[in-house]
Amino acid sequence: MPPFPWKQAMGFGLGVLRLSPDEFWRMTPRELSAAIEAVTGARAPLDRAALSELMRRYPDELRR
Repeated sequence: MPPFPWKQAMGFGLGVLRLSPDEFWRMTPRELSAAIEAVTGARAPLDRAALSELMRRYPDELRR
């Protein structure tokens, strides 16, 4: 698993959102993700578990 991209997260929170350091460090990762999505319109990529669940629910081949 790659390390968390703290430099980019801090840059976005402090630079783009203009949060104070205290406000930034009080945010949960889920809150930060929602803020990034709201500003950029982009969602975080799926993790392996979410992708596996989608593949299970919506297989490419028809089941008989």
